[in-house]
Amino acid sequence: EEIYHLGKFDQYTDEQRILRAEKQLYKKLDEEKGKQSKILSMHRWMKYAAVIAAMLVMGGGIGYWFYQSGNNQQMMVAVASEGIVKEVVLPDGSKVWLNNAATLKYPREFSEKERNVYLEGEAYFEVTKDTKRPFVVTTPYQANIKVYGTQFNVEAYEKDQTLTATLKEGSIALSYIGKDGKMQEQLLLPGQAITYRNNSQPTIISKAQIDMATSWTIGKFIFRNTPFKDVIRQLEKSYNVQFRVHNTNVYKNCFTGTLENQHLDRILYVLAQTSDMKFKHLPADKASNNAQIIEIY
Repeated sequence: EEIYHLGKFDQYTDEQRILRAEKQLYKKLDEEKGKQSKILSMHRWMKYAAVIAAMLVMGGGIGYWFYQSGNNQQMMVAVASEGIVKEVVLPDGSKVWLNNAATLKYPREFSEKERNVYLEGEAYFEVTKDTKRPFVVTTPYQANIKVYGTQFNVEAYEKDQTLTATLKEGSIALSYIGKDGKMQEQLLLPGQAITYRNNSQPTIISKAQIDMATSWTIGKFIFRNTPFKDVIRQLEKSYNVQFRVHNTNVYKNCFTGTLENQHLDRILYVLAQTSDMKFKHLPADKASNNAQIIEIY
């Protein structure tokens, strides 16, 4: 199994972000290594991994590598760097924008019958229409999204145990295992969102606020009477931080406004000025999965 660097990167100098990006890529490499039947010797594996990690931390964009799957299919793996939204063009011309630290796996060439990709994290898709080859997004859960040419957002962070798909235009269907153990399929209409919680709760379809769900793709945060719990969750996803709330009264707050291309400290300053909360920065630790910790009082 050979590992090759295929990305192009820009200057990237922040030491803490470099360290977290390096650890993230080593983790992904270890996961892929464990899934393959042919395993490199440790010395050879670490040599290639070190090259890729070095290239990733030098760039503020996206890292690529590829591996040979069990059925001899060459698979590409793209990982977005911390705090960066990057575009990936798939073999059929479909485009995918990856949010902070999202991982996308896809074959170097799609088959004649279908187009399968795997997503862990958040991504926005613009899928090239092909009625003969359905486009399928596989997630960490027992749920897939079938697509026939459309624009939609998918949020599927494994730690959250929740999948949310928001349809901008076109048509998608969520396939999942219901409480009865049987496969079910739920169609979605443009302007709708569907939330699946790993078979523990009923699947929910709701009216979507498309601009809010996709604003991250253009470097914006749009809040409309948004509960504080959802605000900090959005910040955690985009800035690779972890909030620890010591004053639960802050959850009573809701926020409205649009923030564009703002540094995290500036956003926290705005939140503090519009409420009675205070923020304290702490270094990352193992419990935070190497994310910077921010305490809220």
